[in-house]
Amino acid sequence: MDSKPEDKPEPKTIVDALGPAYSRPYINTAIVRNKAKRARLRAQHAQEKETDRKQRRKKRRKMEEELGEQAPPKQIPKTLDNMREPDDTFVVEEDNEVFEDLETDEFADYFNRKTTPKLMITTNRGSSKKIAKEFIETQLLKLFPNSEYYPRRNYHVKEIIEYCKNRGFTDVIVVNEDRRKVNGLLLSHLPDGPTALFKVTTIIPMEKIPHRAGYCPSNPELILNNFDTRLGTTIGRMISSLFPQDPEFRHRRVVTFHNQRDYVFVRQHRYIFDSVQNVRLQEMGPRFTLKLRSLQHGTFDSKYGEFEWLPKKENITSRRRFFL
Repeated sequence: MDSKPEDKPEPKTIVDALGPAYSRPYINTAIVRNKAKRARLRAQHAQEKETDRKQRRKKRRKMEEELGEQAPPKQIPKTLDNMREPDDTFVVEEDNEVFEDLETDEFADYFNRKTTPKLMITTNRGSSKKIAKEFIETQLLKLFPNSEYYPRRNYHVKEIIEYCKNRGFTDVIVVNEDRRKVNGLLLSHLPDGPTALFKVTTIIPMEKIPHRAGYCPSNPELILNNFDTRLGTTIGRMISSLFPQDPEFRHRRVVTFHNQRDYVFVRQHRYIFDSVQNVRLQEMGPRFTLKLRSLQHGTFDSKYGEFEWLPKKENITSRRRFFL
């Protein structure tokens, strides 16, 4: 009996119709002992992959134009963000228990407009007189309204916190400098905490921002993105309490704290109206990135402090596990 050819299933997406990407055999260049030949083979392999990628892109566009509205839907690329592991602490709108806790937490007075932010910023002990002080005076004082710089001298953090409590400060920021680089930031909310420790990286000061907007001293608008868990909500409310609740829209200044994969990217812009419909952003600076290292109940206490969150190894189960 003649066997009938099996019907091939129709491709569900255009990518399936194009077939596998770069199916050429891979050459293990590590076994090639000649350095020049090894480099030439690697460059050739990379060029072939790029050529194959361009050809597939052209075919995909051509197929989309031919099929028109009947074209299969585009595939959503897999990233660490959309493949994030589910977390039981995600905050949803219907969770009344969370909102009841927020009404009585340490930041309730701020959100109820009973207090106005007033920040004291200082450095760690033993820091140089130039690096940390310059970062505070030229960057942080312009980023946070109602903030003041105090030299550290030889006082302990506990003594500074008691001093700030008696003089109406709502937050204390301690900038840490090590090896002539700013690498840490301690933020303590007054009078009852909590206290967060951040690692600071990729600092780009205002004067190095290309085509930057001029600085305008005013109360900015605040944007917080992707603080979705209970821990992220606490950090978001902690950041919010550093800025007054009455932004001056006239000056068009906006500060953004964008959380992505537990890295908080800090940016400051000024939006410009080219016309009634066209709006663009002009960056003011500074740029830097925060990475949460710990969250402690109450004000800073290195001996007897109770930690609400620490990056324990047993909790980091995979690259797709995030906490904020």
